Amino acid sequence: MDFALSLKDKDSFKLHFLFRRFACKEFSPHPAWPPRDLLGLEAVGLEGAEFYFNVDHGYLEGLVRGCKASLLTQQDYLNLVQCETLEDVKIHLQTTDYGNFLANQTNPLTVSKIDTEMRKKLCREFEYFRNHSLEPLSTFFTYMTCSYMIDNVILLMNGALQKKPVKEILAKCHPLGRFTEMEAVNIAETPSDLFKAVLVETPLAPFFQDCMSENTLDELNIELLRNKLYKSYLEAFYKFCKNHGDVTAEIMCPILEFEADRRAFIITLNSFGTELSKDDRETLYPTFVICKIFDNLFGMSI
Repeated sequence: MDFALSLKDKDSFKLHFLFRRFACKEFSPHPAWPPRDLLGLEAVGLEGAEFYFNVDHGYLEGLVRGCKASLLTQQDYLNLVQCETLEDVKIHLQTTDYGNFLANQTNPLTVSKIDTEMRKKLCREFEYFRNHSLEPLSTFFTYMTCSYMIDNVILLMNGALQKKPVKEILAKCHPLGRFTEMEAVNIAETPSDLFKAVLVETPLAPFFQDCMSENTLDELNIELLRNKLYKSYLEAFYKFCKNHGDVTAEIMCPILEFEADRRAFIITLNSFGTELSKDDRETLYPTFVICKIFDNLFGMSI
């Protein structure tokens, strides 16, 4: 029997080997197998990170593609336009990938109930993705939740300031921003107390470096704390995406730049008529964005 393989046969063997390697982790007894020279990777110029991408991230990529395929179609939206009651909406959504997510809801059906169940569905899917992710994807997912955590902390602090029950405020918190120590937020009287007693073990801890003070947490200082936290968060997220490079930087950096611009406008407009000076405002703007329109509108630059 002739064991010599033609070039075409060798290519087929390589592709078959790659498929087996990517399709089943148990196929390889060691992460260094198969050796690069066996598959001729040096010759074709494949990088190791690209070659083993499916081992770490292939499953999640497949799920993402599946989620994309399950998005509502143009016809679905046209059908929703024809709905006259919330029951009609429920019946139509049952024919989509949303399925029976409203099955446990009792009548009468309300907008808030639908919104709550949709958020629960989103959070279940998000947590599933995060629980099955590896670095650096898991860190990316954590960054995605930090903005919700900041908003939840500020919401709880404002609620405590207004003497509202903690349970009532917790019900309004976004589920993607929940963390174990949330209920203890109302015991903090200063940013330093908040950090030491509540947030030191959370992903928000690194963003408090520029927020530490002994100022009493009144309404103004709480809002300043929110903006300082967002500034540190956006700068850290931007740096993470920029350092990662490739498509992550290409897609995420413009999104974060837009968000930084948006917050800069909001901060500036809301500061008019307050004791906040131009210099104080400028300390709240993320440093990675240069919004030239501020030169013309407000006689200042970021």
